[in-house]
Amino acid sequence: MPTIAILYICTGKYEVFWKNFYESAEQFLLPGYRKQYFVFTDADHIYNDTSSSVHKIYQEPLPWPYPTLYRFRFFKSIEKELAAFEYVYFFNSNIKVTRPVLPEEFLPLNNEELVVTQHPYFWNKTNDKFTYERNPASAAYVPMGDGSIYAAGGLNGGTAKNYLSLINTCNDYTEQDLQNNIIALWHDESYLNRYIIGRKVKVLHPGFLYPAETTIPFEKVMHLERKQDFLKGFGKYTAEKKKPWYHFFTSLFNKN
Repeated sequence: MPTIAILYICTGKYEVFWKNFYESAEQFLLPGYRKQYFVFTDADHIYNDTSSSVHKIYQEPLPWPYPTLYRFRFFKSIEKELAAFEYVYFFNSNIKVTRPVLPEEFLPLNNEELVVTQHPYFWNKTNDKFTYERNPASAAYVPMGDGSIYAAGGLNGGTAKNYLSLINTCNDYTEQDLQNNIIALWHDESYLNRYIIGRKVKVLHPGFLYPAETTIPFEKVMHLERKQDFLKGFGKYTAEKKKPWYHFFTSLFNKN
């Protein structure tokens, strides 16, 4: 039976998304594959954590932007465990799978190194509108004109060998920038986009990260659940609205 390691981060109140993700992945994601979930969380308990397929890794909640900036550092901490799998994929916490996802559409084929997802707010934008890191001093730097797609940070993966290479290289990029007091514009996403340039990758269409806030002309394969529906009772979403990324993506939506 083929094996896939699923990486998932839910610190703080984000653990409320875990049950929906887990149940939908068990129902629809790669039927017939042996799925093992590696959940980075500070929660005492998460749904079905007594299952042999759910592995909790303690991760203290960190202030923004470190939960996303340190993503590759988290993953590197279980590198030996991940090397035992055929495939490794990361899923954003508020993803819910909505229909069966089959190997031929989701896994790397024909010597593809990695699998990334086209960002749902950039599928209809030209290269000069991509929000790559443009600071030449950053390890995530992408010169104008380079890059053919803008990948979202919320869903990516590949064979274990190739994905571990991504984890290690992007972690090195992050640490290098931190030593130089640089934080890339979109954190892990900036390093991901730098890494895939020049590599052979499978690109999933934006319907694999279908946004809650708008409609896009793609089949809804996986959708992002509305954070305000889950987190409003904790005061989280209100705080997030004050962050620069919220206003940036809201402005993109308003222009479409």
